Parts: sequence; C-alpha cells; structure tokens
Amino acid sequence: MITAEAYMDIKSLHRDGLSCREIATRLGIDRRTVKRHLERPDLPSYERQVRATSKLAAYAPVVKSFVAEDHYKATWIYDKLKQQGYTGSYDLVRRQVQQLRKEQSRLAYVRFETEPGRQAQVDWGAFQVNEPDGRVTTLQLFLMTLGYSRALYVELAANAQLEALLDCHIHAFEYFQGVPHEILYDNMKTVIIDRVGGQPRFTADCLHFAQHYGLVPRVCPPYSPWVKGKVERPVDYVRERFWRGYQFLGIPQTNLELRSWLDTVANERIHGTHHQRVRDRWQQEQPLLLRLPATAYDTARKECRQVQKDCQIAYQGNRYVLPYHVVGKTVLLKIKHGQVQCYYDQELLVTYQEPATKGTTVQDPRFYEQLLADQAMRQRKYQQGKGRAVQATTDWDVEVRSLQEYQACIADDGAEGQA
Repeated sequence: MITAEAYMDIKSLHRDGLSCREIATRLGIDRRTVKRHLERPDLPSYERQVRATSKLAAYAPVVKSFVAEDHYKATWIYDKLKQQGYTGSYDLVRRQVQQLRKEQSRLAYVRFETEPGRQAQVDWGAFQVNEPDGRVTTLQLFLMTLGYSRALYVELAANAQLEALLDCHIHAFEYFQGVPHEILYDNMKTVIIDRVGGQPRFTADCLHFAQHYGLVPRVCPPYSPWVKGKVERPVDYVRERFWRGYQFLGIPQTNLELRSWLDTVANERIHGTHHQRVRDRWQQEQPLLLRLPATAYDTARKECRQVQKDCQIAYQGNRYVLPYHVVGKTVLLKIKHGQVQCYYDQELLVTYQEPATKGTTVQDPRFYEQLLADQAMRQRKYQQGKGRAVQATTDWDVEVRSLQEYQACIADDGAEGQA
C-alpha cells in the first residue's frame, strides 16, 4: 500500500502525460502498483504501522543544518555525528543526506523555473486594525500567487483556521478561472501533520481537498521561507500599496475593495521579475490551469452524533433537539458560519444557529409537538379497544339448514318420548 502523498504524485505525473512505466521509474515503485492506483477514484487508506525510532532521528536537525550550510559529503557528516554520540550506520546518514539534497534541488527548480499553470504559492499575513476603543485586532490576509505570471489573489479573514483556508482557496480558484497543478505551502498546521523520514505527512482534510480539485500539495523545507519568495514578497506589497492608511470598515467591505484593487492595480502592474504586465502573462497561463470541478468542495466542519432517547444530541457544550424518528440513529452535523445542519443519510433534518453561550438547549418546538401528538394518538387507539370482548371466529365449515328442519327434528324427538 502506498501513501496518500505518493498517490497524488502518480495522478499528477499521469496528467502530465507520463506512462505507467515512466511513473514507476521516477517514483521507484512497481508498474502494476501505478496502474492499480490510476484506476482507483479515491485516496488510499491504510492502518499506519508503528515502527522503531531510527537512531538518526535525534540527529535529524543537525544533518539538515549541515546540508543547508554547504555541500558537505555524507562521510564528513557521518564523522561529525559520531563525535556527538551517534551509534547508527553510515547508510542511514547517506540516505538522509541524499533525500535532503534531492528535495532541496527540486524546490529550487520549482522556485526559479515555474512552468505556466504548474504551481501556485500560498501564505498568510497578519494585518492589524486599531479599534475606536484603543484595542488592536489582528486579522489574517490570505494570499495565492501563480508562479509563472505572478497573478495575485488576496482575501481578508478573521482567522487562519482550516475552514477559512479552504474557503479562500475556492475563491482564488474561481478568480483565476482554474486550478494550478500543485500548491506550495510552508509548514502550517492545517496542511501538514509532521514529517516521517523527511517526507511530509499531510492532514486528511488537505488531501481530500486536493483530491477534489486534482492538485498536488507541496511543502517547503522547514525554516526556509525564501523558497516561497513568490508569495512572501506580495505580503509586503499589499501592506504598503493597499493597507497602509486604509480606513477599515469591516471584512466584507475590505474584500470588495481588495478585489477592485487586484483588478485595477496589482494584476495590471509591470512585474519586476519578468518585466511584463501581470495580466498578459496570466492570460497565457489560464488555458494550462486545471478546470474547475462541477461543484465546489464542501468546507463545512463535519461531526457525527448519536441521537439519545430524549431526542437530543450534544455538540460544543450545547444540546440540539431532533425529530423523534431518528432516536438511536447516527446523524451527521455540518457546521459552517455559525450554523449547524443535521443530516440523516441525505435528508436535512433541521438547521440551527449556534448559541453564543454554552449549556443551551436549542430546539424546534414542532419536534416535541409531533412526539406528543403521536403518543396521544397511540393512547387513543389503546383506550378504544380496552375492556371490550372480542367476537371469536373459527375456520370450521358449518352446513346451513332452514328453521323448519330444526323444528321437525324437535317434533320427532317428542313423539318418540311418548311412545
């Protein structure tokens, strides 16, 4: 079983026109494995096995610093590690150094020779607002830059949490009228969980989002902000050319004005790197972007809950009342923009607004009214049949005779008695 990250690489290379054999050679896996995963529509899932910690794990930061500092040979790094107490093999060090250099060279190529439609870079920037009462509020500015044209999309958000990150991605794709083949991130927690053997392990939400749009997520090496230079510098550009001296009137109004500024200033400028108008390069890049899917990714937060006997579920310190016919069943909650939507299978049961306080029971009065009405109807049916005899029925076939025949039989019995 391959990792989800390797699966995304297979899909990306296949989309670039490489054969199964070429993909297998490039990724170092079997050709049949490549073919099998190209035929499957979903991300691979597997139980992660717990492995013994490598002896080199404790020295990983030291190895990274040596590789970043100069082109030291693996033997030289191995000798330095032994002086610090390393007891593992030389092969471990050699493989780690090779992997770090490979990643370093690949990212350097992406940074300086980005092909049209190939890559976009994403980052957040902190922007502050002076409130009338003297408080300072920190907002987050989302930035996405197309690597070839330097076309820019920005959006102000209240926070940098997962829901905001994915929503901003969707708005950026709609603005660019397409999806880049890959997106380069820094090591933000909403994107990457950790690194295993030098390889990033992405969050499930990030991988499912990437699968929906057909893109491949990438991350730059730790402590290497220069790798994302295409999006790091625009943060300062927005801060100086738009934000400084701006009269803030709320996030929605600011985003409207940011969109106008993008169309009239930022994406109309002559860029200092390629010395062309950004919009002209963007128009060259658009046909090479991936097409937008038929439906946008559902960015609502999802939770499952079992409905209790009192028709209630608990979520975030509050209780919500649902229809009585789903008692004992598991329902899906979709939470977005302060609304809680409750689904059973594909049926939307109810939509509630999240209360501002904890310990609140949120209910639609109709649900308990329906329950009481149903109980009353059952009670009436029970009372109507209570204490009454029930006519017995049989399955016997009885011959039907006229009354005269029975009277004749009685007369005959009387005559025999007299005799």
